[in-house]
Amino acid sequence: MVNLEWYRTFKAVYKAGTLTKAAALLFISQPGVSLHLSALENYVGYKLFDRTGRKMIPTEKGKVLYNFITEALSKLEEAEKNFQRSTEKNTPTISIGMCFETFQITLEQYISTLAFNVIIQFGEYPEMVENLEKGILDLIITPQMVVKNAIEYQEFSSETIVLVGGNEIDIVEFNRIEKNGTLQELERWLKQEKWYGTTGDMEHLRRFWQLNFNKYPDFRPNYIVPNLNSIVRCLSSGKGLAVVPDFLCRKEIESGSVKLIWEGKSPLTNILYFATRKKTMYEDEIKKIKQIFMELN
Repeated sequence: MVNLEWYRTFKAVYKAGTLTKAAALLFISQPGVSLHLSALENYVGYKLFDRTGRKMIPTEKGKVLYNFITEALSKLEEAEKNFQRSTEKNTPTISIGMCFETFQITLEQYISTLAFNVIIQFGEYPEMVENLEKGILDLIITPQMVVKNAIEYQEFSSETIVLVGGNEIDIVEFNRIEKNGTLQELERWLKQEKWYGTTGDMEHLRRFWQLNFNKYPDFRPNYIVPNLNSIVRCLSSGKGLAVVPDFLCRKEIESGSVKLIWEGKSPLTNILYFATRKKTMYEDEIKKIKQIFMELN
């Protein structure tokens, strides 16, 4: 089934005459415009434009398609405007990408206070960056910087990946080995304990182990739970170990329900960034989201 946004993009290119101007009209990136246009051409089975230098010249098939859809598309756009006025007058909607745990710890409690609509998406960071560039997302909270011409990054915080344990775990022997023993002894002690992990995500554990023991872990966690917040809750009620970002368990460490065991011989730190398109129509809304995160740090 054809995507309505492809038609909207086609109309913008037809009227603007260039991909760059169409991207500015739609508030998405030029690669996003090219992607929509290519998808529509593949769908209809013929070229819609001849690309002459920077100018997009509509083909005869393109002219026919434009004349066929322009009235219907204009009616849909008008209906959209009227619907917005009749419900929540021109209320903007922004889409934000981040990891599930970050949303739960930070933004979740503030959602009901926002004066605009919000769509939260979870996923892999590289995919989020691609969606940001295409205009599907408007803001990303990410520890990974993927360089794109249309995207800018703003550093706002950091997280340290730490080894934590349940409040019932005895770490006297660990502390002794960490102070006077060898890395081999330390690794042996850690591997004899019960471990928690999350489904399909071992990145924190792999990086922590590589940094401190110069190799990847040769074991799998005993307990696989849905997400990192689940790990923290499980540790709060018993024994076990896990490697997690410190901001996820800061309150539990302060209350004593979770123990901070080790930051490693060299702390593993991630810089956190806001990622946005350089041109956006949602500057005020994005500024409000950024303010929430900045105040929580």
